Amino acid sequence: MSAQVAYRFGPFKLDTAAYQLTEDDRVLEVPPKVIDLLELMVSKPAALVTKDAILDRLWPGVAVTDNAITQVVSELRHALRDDPAAPTYIKTVPRRGYRFIAEVEASGAAPQAAPAPATDSQPRRAIAVADFQNVNADPDVAWLAAGIAETLSNDLRALRDLSVIDRAGLPEAARGSGLDAARAASLDWLVVGGYQRAGDRLRITARVLAVQTGEAIAQAKADGPVIDAFAVQDTLVRQLLADLQVPVTGAAAARIGARETSSIDAYRAMTEGRLKLESLDVALVPAAIRDFDRALTLDPRYALAYAGLADARFWLYEASRMRNKPDHDELRLAIGHARRAVELDPGLGEAHASLALFLMAAGESREAVESGRRAVELEPNNWRHHFRRGVAAWGRERLACLAEVERRYPEFAHSYFSEAMVHVARGALTEAAAVLERGLARAEPSGARPLRFPAFGLHWLLGMTRWAADDDRAAAREQLELELATGGTALYSAEYSMNAYDGLGFLALAEGRFADADAMFSRALAAYPDHARSLIGCAVACRAGKDAARADNLMAHAQRAIDELVASGRATEAATARAYWQVVSGEPDAACDTLSAMVDEAPPGTAGWTLPVEPWLAQIRETPACRRVLDRLAERAR
Repeated sequence: MSAQVAYRFGPFKLDTAAYQLTEDDRVLEVPPKVIDLLELMVSKPAALVTKDAILDRLWPGVAVTDNAITQVVSELRHALRDDPAAPTYIKTVPRRGYRFIAEVEASGAAPQAAPAPATDSQPRRAIAVADFQNVNADPDVAWLAAGIAETLSNDLRALRDLSVIDRAGLPEAARGSGLDAARAASLDWLVVGGYQRAGDRLRITARVLAVQTGEAIAQAKADGPVIDAFAVQDTLVRQLLADLQVPVTGAAAARIGARETSSIDAYRAMTEGRLKLESLDVALVPAAIRDFDRALTLDPRYALAYAGLADARFWLYEASRMRNKPDHDELRLAIGHARRAVELDPGLGEAHASLALFLMAAGESREAVESGRRAVELEPNNWRHHFRRGVAAWGRERLACLAEVERRYPEFAHSYFSEAMVHVARGALTEAAAVLERGLARAEPSGARPLRFPAFGLHWLLGMTRWAADDDRAAAREQLELELATGGTALYSAEYSMNAYDGLGFLALAEGRFADADAMFSRALAAYPDHARSLIGCAVACRAGKDAARADNLMAHAQRAIDELVASGRATEAATARAYWQVVSGEPDAACDTLSAMVDEAPPGTAGWTLPVEPWLAQIRETPACRRVLDRLAERAR
């Protein structure tokens, strides 16, 4: 530490003589290495502090990995309450180091010259790898189309002069080598290529295209035994880098070729499992689980396979979540597998991001947000990490994360849905509708090629929002019917079809078309026979249609469904359904009390977010008691 120097920034003061960090004169308990790192950064504000400089300062003469740097930076950010996605103090310069970007006032030392503007020595090229073409359409090596792309992407990430865009974040056309889509994704370079197997030999060819011109600026080919596919791919990437004349440090050269597993069979099994999950077809999830289990049998320490297995188990949980008794065992397994992946590889951003999503589903919101932040810190270029962190968070932090997702992957539909949720909870329905319309404009398929992530839920939520905001029933009906037309068998399709049928049922009730309402709620119940909202809506239609006996049976069924929700720990869903029951039973004050208790007792996050657009709440929404509930809901979403 430099002697007798104090650095002030924001409410913080670093006193190098006392070797302590304070905030508003309150001493913060932080590890010594955090103090050392902070002194290194604030002594040269705005300048790039490289990873090598941090290693030399904090671990002189000791061999440690980049994970050690990431951990101490994370601890420093935590002490400063700094958000890596929207930093006030520490900005990540991916693959290179960090900058301290806040204004710093130094005292007790000779004045320092003003730092030069914060500019990198040269712009970093944005590069992505498209799926490789299986030249002979050989089904036995079809998995290599994505496998080669993933491997090359991982090798390229070792280079600090390149910004590697995750292939999962590419538009579909760009993944298929389309230059127009690559330009739209703001890529500088796109790696394209093909492969073919002849007997036990594998040949791979690749080119790097300058996206703006389409010119091939580098090319390579490599071949070798199929069982040595890793080595063949490493040879290929080294040839490409030599042709591109991209600087490769000794450390980067050592990382190129580093593998999460040494087993090509384990890698194949893991890749095939991930490809099944990418299909978004719930029917393929059990087969994906078998793939990941096979990979772990071959290599029990394969962190990526644990991460894939965690995602697959979570999918099974999500497929069950609209049932009154979701499969919590699958959620517990997902969390356990993700924790094991983190234990095996603390630097695996994918595992931290998945853990954020799973913990949020389990109600562990604080740890969920921390896991999401850690994932973004490890891999700030990965849109999926920003998304999962955003889903774990709420209010301003969610909106900031989802803005980053939109910038990186504008056709990812569910990002717009998740953003609109915050605006709905705030009662800002005009803003919610604008977000959903923007999402639909960007996420709807524009050609014959289907979207990888269909826009499930956007039409339903837009319809309900238009109805609640403007009483525009025609627009609501149009959007709900469009939701039903989306259809399909992918995850969430059945859930939002049910919601759309319910919405049409509520429209029919509002217009006095009770037989139509009965039909719509019955269609919803065909998908989810124990869904309390649909049961109560159907009962209301039956009462209006003079079928009191059936209405009473439906209400009894709804009461059992609410009891099941309580028993399975779904307090928010149970309270919302009970409030609806109380509204139709002529007990509006009791309904508001139920909703108020639900909002006050819920952990931070999304609980009750749909209340501003729930049709059954419309008749009491403007009462003082209900307004207090909605105001509290809006406050939580800030």
